[in-house]
Amino acid sequence: MELTITDKAINKINELNTSDQNYLLLRYDTVGCGCGVNGVPTIGLVDHKGDSHIDVKTASMPTIINKMQSVFFAEDMKLDFVGGTFRLSSPEGILNPFISTTNLQD
Repeated sequence: MELTITDKAINKINELNTSDQNYLLLRYDTVGCGCGVNGVPTIGLVDHKGDSHIDVKTASMPTIINKMQSVFFAEDMKLDFVGGTFRLSSPEGILNPFISTTNLQD
């Protein structure tokens, strides 16, 4: 799995990372979506890598994902910052067009 992070997105992440978190976390948020297969791909910042996390290939910053949640993401993705929100996309389409900046601190 590979993630390209645009300069706009990495600049915004660095600006919001006031607690000096070590990793960008790709996660599949299922809260309020019904069951475990209904959810929304999103991002967050965490300070450590857990046993269930695997590395995501990226040149910009250390990025991880829960191995079990990786099935909900594309093999090749791009994270951008557009119109005040993050946008996660792949060559197949947009995974999440509106990821709030507040998601990074959740």
